[in-house]
Amino acid sequence: MIVVHVKENESIDKALKRFKKKFEKTGIMKELRARTYYEKPSVRRRNVRLRAIYRQAMIEKQNKG
Repeated sequence: MIVVHVKENESIDKALKRFKKKFEKTGIMKELRARTYYEKPSVRRRNVRLRAIYRQAMIEKQNKG
């Protein structure tokens, strides 16, 4: 469970921002999205490989231009 201690005279916006940052770091939403449906291990590996190829192509394209 994520706990954010609010200091005295601290604005709610600032505390909420710290909460969001902690929440993002834990990776809860990423895991939740991954668990919404079953993905075969072979499909997962293929998707990881395709994403890596895409990223590499973007990096090469950026370095050329």
